[in-house]
Amino acid sequence: MSADLSAAFRDPALAEGLVRRIHAAATRPMKLMEVCGTHTMAIAKNGIRGLMPEAVTLLSGPGCPVCVTGNADIDLAIEIARQPGVVLATFGDMMKVPGSYSSLAREKADGRDVRVVYSPLDALEIAERETDKQVVFLGVGFETTAPTIAITVQQAQRRGVANFSVLSMHKTVPIALEALVNDPSVEIDGFILPGHVSVVIGTEPYRFLAERYGVPGVITGFEPLDVLQGILMLAEQLRDGRAAIEVAYTRAVAPEGNPHAVAAIDDVFEPCDAEWRGLGVIPGTGLAIRERYAAFDASRRFAVEPPEPREHKGCQCGDVLRGAVLPYQCRLFGTACTPEHPVGPCMVSSEGSCAAYYRYTDHGRA
Repeated sequence: MSADLSAAFRDPALAEGLVRRIHAAATRPMKLMEVCGTHTMAIAKNGIRGLMPEAVTLLSGPGCPVCVTGNADIDLAIEIARQPGVVLATFGDMMKVPGSYSSLAREKADGRDVRVVYSPLDALEIAERETDKQVVFLGVGFETTAPTIAITVQQAQRRGVANFSVLSMHKTVPIALEALVNDPSVEIDGFILPGHVSVVIGTEPYRFLAERYGVPGVITGFEPLDVLQGILMLAEQLRDGRAAIEVAYTRAVAPEGNPHAVAAIDDVFEPCDAEWRGLGVIPGTGLAIRERYAAFDASRRFAVEPPEPREHKGCQCGDVLRGAVLPYQCRLFGTACTPEHPVGPCMVSSEGSCAAYYRYTDHGRA
């Protein structure tokens, strides 16, 4: 986005007008959950919670793939990194996330070959250069990152790169929202739906929320006016007694999504059960590598058994990710758990709810 266009989406006068309209439309109490971690950061950074009328509560959801990765999955990645001759390649956000007993950053400090890469293709290039190593890419993300990782697996097969594999910890968003709607500890009146994920999958996968549960959703972008527009559209739906899936991010999201990206995902991956931190095991929300690409599946290549996983005492990341508590209500927030010394992943990730609250509010400040 050009600087001029970006500035237009931050126009104070337009923002003030949207806020007034939200106040007028919020004729009943409403709890709206932003699903995406980038939205959580945008809301915190721009002070949007403080602009809302008393009737509107904004809840942070599970929309950070790093945050919803369970300890057992992190422990498995660490155990693979400990194998002789293995290079574990990962995105930077995963380095400091604590598993049950260690983290990838600690393993690197202890001499394991753990490297930060910016794309899965970087990991594939390492495998092509260092043919004496087994290069494992840690595949963490939602539908946003899955297409590039799928294409990388396809490329590895075409090029015959036998020392490359992916440890798939991918998760898909829509069905997880059904688990939230059915969670008795959380009341959600509407969803601020993720922009990046929706660029890939479009609108149809969310349709069941409105049709089956009567819960509206609006897909929106990440600039302040985007977020405010999305909140306004949700408030108007709830005021009018409607439930629909609408798009406020039409400059990027088409109803059909990106068919080419979806086709790449479907070619390489198949649905499987996945464990979400805070939500438990949700059937059909994971992405496992299909049999025809089994040679590139690190979970099949490495027969390792990590130790029994454990949760960190007192950490409430699971409750934060479900919207059951606000980050600063966790008893460790800002004291035992800080970005420098994180106990849970929500304080580590650049899109984590706890990191957003810590950085952009007074909670937890010394």
